Amino acid sequence: MMSSSISSTPSSDRVPWHVLYQNALFETDHDKIPQRITEAENAILSRIRELFAVNTDHIEEDVLLDDALYALRALRTCVLPDATAA
Repeated sequence: MMSSSISSTPSSDRVPWHVLYQNALFETDHDKIPQRITEAENAILSRIRELFAVNTDHIEEDVLLDDALYALRALRTCVLPDATAA
């Protein structure tokens, strides 16, 4: 079960965004899905801020980050229909 792989602790800040993203996508415990989505979204937004601050070509990762955010929002809408206003 995916729910035991990552806990909601400050150490989650060091987990790469794509790991938290996969944890959200494959979480099997319905009660933990909102937490996983939030962790992944926060990590992705943090990475977007990091990339904004550097002066290098990161277009490919920008696309991946945008796609991941879109997928997480779709997951939130599908799994948690009451969260469509969020």
